[in-house]
Amino acid sequence: MHNTSEQYDSIINKCQSLYNNKLKDYGCAWRILRLPSLTDQIFIKAQRIRQLQENDVRKIDEGEVSEFIGIINYSLMALIQLEKGVASQPDLSIEEASELYTKHISITKQLMEDKNHDYGEAWREMRVSSLTDLILQKLLRVKQIEDNKGKTLVSEGIDANYQDMINYAVFALIHLNY
Repeated sequence: MHNTSEQYDSIINKCQSLYNNKLKDYGCAWRILRLPSLTDQIFIKAQRIRQLQENDVRKIDEGEVSEFIGIINYSLMALIQLEKGVASQPDLSIEEASELYTKHISITKQLMEDKNHDYGEAWREMRVSSLTDLILQKLLRVKQIEDNKGKTLVSEGIDANYQDMINYAVFALIHLNY
């Protein structure tokens, strides 16, 4: 029997540890990034994962795991930017930035648990490549919403798309035994 909640927490603990260590190295320099810049960073990571999945030759010695971690952490930065707005200078302490990460991952995990209940953990039967494609689809949706200046007629907002990308990336890392 799988314990998705424990697996999820284990992965997020590793991701947040990296996030916190990078905060110590760089501070919150990412606070100056506008949402389209964060979206593009996530897009680059998802595209690289897709290339790794399709190509036999790798010229950089990093695999899918580090890219999925990047998708999680950049998506959380985007959720924080949605809440706080873009800053002209780094303006968060390490403690506040870490607390905001914890707040947004808690909300995102609850969404995962609610969807898992309704979908019966269907993601467990999916391939990592399909999860990658779903992340890319969500990114294209976010880019369109950004191009529409945040306006949607009937669709969920940008925040829900970032949350889905986080959850798909966690599922991929579970499949990859991270």
